[in-house]
Amino acid sequence: MLGRTHQASPIFPVSQSYSAAAAQAVCATLGRAAVCGRAIFQVEFSLSRGSASRGRTAVIVGAQWGDEGKGKIVDVLTQTFSVVARYAGGHNAGHTVIINGKKFILQLVPGGILRPECISVVGNGVVIDPLAFLKEVASLRAAGVKVDGNLFVSSRAQVILPYHRMMELGSENAPGRVKIGTTSRGIGPAYEDKMGRRGLRVADLLDSQLLRTHIENACREKNMIAHALFNSDPLDADKMFGEYADAAEQIAPFVRDTALLLNHALAEGKSIVFEGAQGTMLDIDHGTYPFVTSSSSTSGGAATGTGVPPTSIDTVIGITKAYCTRVGSGPFPSELAGLQGGAQGEDLRKRGNEYGAVTGRPRRTGWLDLPLLRYAGMINGISWLVVTKLDVLDHLTEIPVCVGHKVDGKETDEVPAQACGYEKLECIYRKMPGWASSTQAIRTVEALPKAAREYLAFIEKETGARVGMISTGPDREQTILVPDFISELGLKSG
Repeated sequence: MLGRTHQASPIFPVSQSYSAAAAQAVCATLGRAAVCGRAIFQVEFSLSRGSASRGRTAVIVGAQWGDEGKGKIVDVLTQTFSVVARYAGGHNAGHTVIINGKKFILQLVPGGILRPECISVVGNGVVIDPLAFLKEVASLRAAGVKVDGNLFVSSRAQVILPYHRMMELGSENAPGRVKIGTTSRGIGPAYEDKMGRRGLRVADLLDSQLLRTHIENACREKNMIAHALFNSDPLDADKMFGEYADAAEQIAPFVRDTALLLNHALAEGKSIVFEGAQGTMLDIDHGTYPFVTSSSSTSGGAATGTGVPPTSIDTVIGITKAYCTRVGSGPFPSELAGLQGGAQGEDLRKRGNEYGAVTGRPRRTGWLDLPLLRYAGMINGISWLVVTKLDVLDHLTEIPVCVGHKVDGKETDEVPAQACGYEKLECIYRKMPGWASSTQAIRTVEALPKAAREYLAFIEKETGARVGMISTGPDREQTILVPDFISELGLKSG
């Protein structure tokens, strides 16, 4: 897994007396203030990399198909961590946090924004709809949340523009195309333009002349394609430029070189939580392709999506529900479907309030799938698990768990690369005893019903990861922290 590596002595030792002042002398010779700033930082950072003072880091990943409760967990961790950095996705992700009964739904803004002492960063791996971002910021300000000075956006993040939404809507509804079940918010086409090297970045958004040229050229191209393929109405380039030039002025105060900001924070001993979006089974490479998102939602995306090196990542924490859900189309081996299963699935949906935070779409529900949880552990390097919504199972006297998969009657450990391969999978179930009593007011592991503790122990045994936190309700306070987890992450116990 990604972890803190042992720092060997350098082959060419750097003298500790080589200070920022020395770097300034070099910069003066070069005569470039910008180079000076970089040199000072590089010296300071290199001197601090191997020291015990470097900040602690943890990546939060969804271990299923998203909607696992990452927002609440990030909120709990930020009682100790100084910075939260979002590294992938766009405003198709919705993180719900409930504090003293008040609900906050975050889409682009990281969960750390709800703690005034915490810095929140939108990394370069995120795609940003400027209008959606400003709307979310305005909503947070209206709720009394401190945003200004606490929220920063990467100058290298890609920008979503109206033609991205036009292309996605047309593509998703095109005759003969398999529906992925996207949110139609332009996320995929924005990532397409990024990889095609024709995208607009936040730094470009702030360059008025470049913005106008880009919008004119892009609208000419996208209007022709959309009209030919989908018979879509053309977009007005002049109107779009006016709207987004105005948005650029409002976004400018948030824009920073966030890779520099994050690495500097680590060098100063500040701790960082890397916040993922969606989940492992929706990852563009490792998920149930093509029924996936358009970004790297696994732990590897934390490095590429923020500019923090993988060697600086200490811990990967996987978030899983006590059961399983999925929104949109695509494979779902343990789904509760059919006449009898559908009724059970609907019961879980109602008890767990399984409706999308962003779209309101009902989520498909099913039993916990341990083979896929093991797969998520392997791909991400998960050392700790957080089990959410344990309380949703409180009414059950018996809980089926998928403990294995079979193909043509033979057990297999391999997760299919093709979506059609999941059609051949058959789940092997083991029935665990339920506890049939409420866990919502419980705050310690020892106070949980014996069957609930056995359920959690079984998950640990089958996945090889330790359960460090249990969520027994939607509110911030409805959380159980395991002592070893508190110790390793430096959390507050109460």
